[in-house]
Amino acid sequence: MSVILLGIESSCDDTAAAVIKDGVTLSNVIATQQIHHLYGGVVPEVASRAHQLNIIPVVDQAIKEAGIEKEAINAVAFTRGPGLIGSLLVGVSFAKSFALSLNIPLIEINHMEAHILAHFAEEPKPPFPFLCLTVSGGHTQIVQVNDYFSMTLLGQTIDDAAGEAFDKTGKLLGLDYPAGPLIDQLAQQGQAVYEFPEPQIPDLGFSFSGLKTSILYFLKAELAKNPAFIEENKADICASVQQRIVSILLKKLKKAVHRTGITEVALAGGVSANSALRKGLEQLGQQNGWNTYIPRMAFCTDNAAMIAVAGYYKYLKGEFTDQSVAPVARWAI
Repeated sequence: MSVILLGIESSCDDTAAAVIKDGVTLSNVIATQQIHHLYGGVVPEVASRAHQLNIIPVVDQAIKEAGIEKEAINAVAFTRGPGLIGSLLVGVSFAKSFALSLNIPLIEINHMEAHILAHFAEEPKPPFPFLCLTVSGGHTQIVQVNDYFSMTLLGQTIDDAAGEAFDKTGKLLGLDYPAGPLIDQLAQQGQAVYEFPEPQIPDLGFSFSGLKTSILYFLKAELAKNPAFIEENKADICASVQQRIVSILLKKLKKAVHRTGITEVALAGGVSANSALRKGLEQLGQQNGWNTYIPRMAFCTDNAAMIAVAGYYKYLKGEFTDQSVAPVARWAI
């Protein structure tokens, strides 16, 4: 008998719903909130209100695109956390109501675990164990994945995430939010001619606060000498910043491979859409004999297909939650 799941994701500013059948994605719908461009970052209260407007149309569209009736759904998988509590509350509340109306089970999903399990949405799927560099606006982690829900956190950022470093740099350069994709585009037109320091963080930890500070002081100093410095050198600045962020990430990943001996290496999270990071991992894999796995763009950023896929493997194990479940802003792997 086939297993059909509805996945719901609302951890930040994207309202998403997906339907999968026996682990295969039938639909994957995302409503992105453009209003945050006006504020240069996500405003939690605005995000939660937008989720309330988007959740029903997005779920309806996902079900229609999947070509099923809602009564065919066997369970609802939803993001319980981590994320913005107001945004999560909308998705969790809807999931509970939807499941209750159809008398079907609920499956709670850790957002960061789902990013990793997005690799199982389609072929090629990494074999266990594998290492996963998970990079987003709020998280930067290296995880050893032993099984679908047996994961060991090997290292993470002690302050800011890599995605935040991209966005804060973009703000300094006068770029729109989110700045990561714009920096990526500009970097392809420039050269990494400016040298930014590499944080000396022990073990497999990351830090990006010092890098952000060094970029700020660098720009201030150059603008004092030439007020048009940013406009005249924007592409080279972006290329230099991107090169440093990517080098920090890949150096730690290489260290993790050396330490564990695991040569199956994956990339996940919103920043995994960055072209320099994708290319850098592929090159590193070729140089060192690793098997590398990079998801399609559709499965990199926040989406509900990854929630539904994670839910599918929990469904097979019979791991359900009940109507007393509540969202959590922090939830470690």
